[in-house]
Amino acid sequence: HSDPTFICPQVTNGPLTGSRKRPSEGNYEKEKDVCIQLFDLWSEADQVEFVEHLISRMCHYQHGHINSYLKPMLQRDFITALPAQGLDHIAENILSFLDARSLCSAELVCKEWQRVISEGMLWKKLIERMVRTDPLWKGLSERHQWEKYLFKNRTTEVPPNSYYRSLYPKIIQDIETIEANWRCGRHNLQRIQCRSENSKGVYCLQYDDEKIISGLRDNSIKIWDKQTLECLKILTGHTGSVLCLQYDERVIVTGSSDSTVRVWDVNSGEVLNTLIHHNEAVLHLRFCNGLMVTCSKDRSIAVWDMASPTDISLRRVLVGHRAAVNVVDFDDKYIVSASGDRTIKVWSTSTCEFVRTLNGHKRGIACLQYRDRLVVSGSSDNTIRLWDIECGACLRVLEGHEELVRCIRFDNKRIVSGAYDGKIKVWDLQAALDPRAPASTLCLRTLVEHSGRVFRLQFDEFQIISSSHDDTILIWDFLNVSTNGQTEGRSPSRTYTYISR
Repeated sequence: HSDPTFICPQVTNGPLTGSRKRPSEGNYEKEKDVCIQLFDLWSEADQVEFVEHLISRMCHYQHGHINSYLKPMLQRDFITALPAQGLDHIAENILSFLDARSLCSAELVCKEWQRVISEGMLWKKLIERMVRTDPLWKGLSERHQWEKYLFKNRTTEVPPNSYYRSLYPKIIQDIETIEANWRCGRHNLQRIQCRSENSKGVYCLQYDDEKIISGLRDNSIKIWDKQTLECLKILTGHTGSVLCLQYDERVIVTGSSDSTVRVWDVNSGEVLNTLIHHNEAVLHLRFCNGLMVTCSKDRSIAVWDMASPTDISLRRVLVGHRAAVNVVDFDDKYIVSASGDRTIKVWSTSTCEFVRTLNGHKRGIACLQYRDRLVVSGSSDNTIRLWDIECGACLRVLEGHEELVRCIRFDNKRIVSGAYDGKIKVWDLQAALDPRAPASTLCLRTLVEHSGRVFRLQFDEFQIISSSHDDTILIWDFLNVSTNGQTEGRSPSRTYTYISR
């Protein structure tokens, strides 16, 4: 054969391998030899056609025998065969699609398979694949510093395959520990005392690995160092409480009870723009990809085009709610708003036209998050509802908070909610989306540390950061948990107090 990658099986002119000895009948042996001699003279195409004729004349029992004979002949150990043809990279590529359990099994097949896995650094590639696709793996790689051994080619200094082979089970152990910490409520607690001058309370916050930015009832915005928890900067300018904020790598945008929206330079802290549009307090805002949506106690929603921090123009005002609009969220398809009028309204992002109303909450709605098809809302009826935005159906009602549910966030695994009862609850999102899951299994944990209403929270795979009417910001760390016989619930805490100069 001209194709070098085709490995032809060894064919002999003898009897079928493995066929049982039996006495031949008549002149079988002589006639068989004549047939084989003739067969060998024919072309491959003629040989195939002849065999097809023979098979078609046989019975089912004979077909079974032939099938058993052909099966092992048709099997190929391509992982061993490919490197022999100088095609190691293809063998590596095939095995690189395996998960960890299958990769372990593949290593045990034979020495050649083990060599392909080792030289192909397939454990490293598996870990890299997980880091690329799973935020928990990515976060662990950064926090535990093994990311420096990833995404480097073979020319740079990288540890051998055995390093990654032993690293993998350690990562799995870390992940299991974090998941158990969330389930059991085990955490390390850090507390920032904001020490506001007059009116106390932290209405809103957002954080990243370096900083926490908070909006306070005392009209200021305070920026905190995420590691040392020291106050780095105070931004002043609003003449009312800072009720909502969002920042990116360039700007901080804040909304206030003074009815204005202000845009600040995230690095220098200078005011770049002030938007005067709403007639009453700006209760919530979101911005993304050149679009911003704000909502107000004046019952309206404003949609803005953000060409730059200094060039922001009003596109459309959405009216329809009959009470204060407490929260908005949006993506490319829908803008979603929730109000004290007990309804959630859905609008088209591109046309700003009204789409539908989600009805079900018995009292006003204080908070909401929207992603993909899912909307999760919290209300002063003390419940949380999960909605399918496309059909408007309520998928689940979560009960457990004893007062108004003021803030809510969800990711792929969990919903975390904060309420006026001072409690933060962690819920199992996947179970909540399963109609068969009993209601009693949905709340995984209740965290009680705040002494006042919980106003805002944000969380990721490793932590929750929350703020409250009690003038504190709490960092609940589920990764770095001390194991000195700590009980569930309340955890050892460090307190940091900021005193205004």
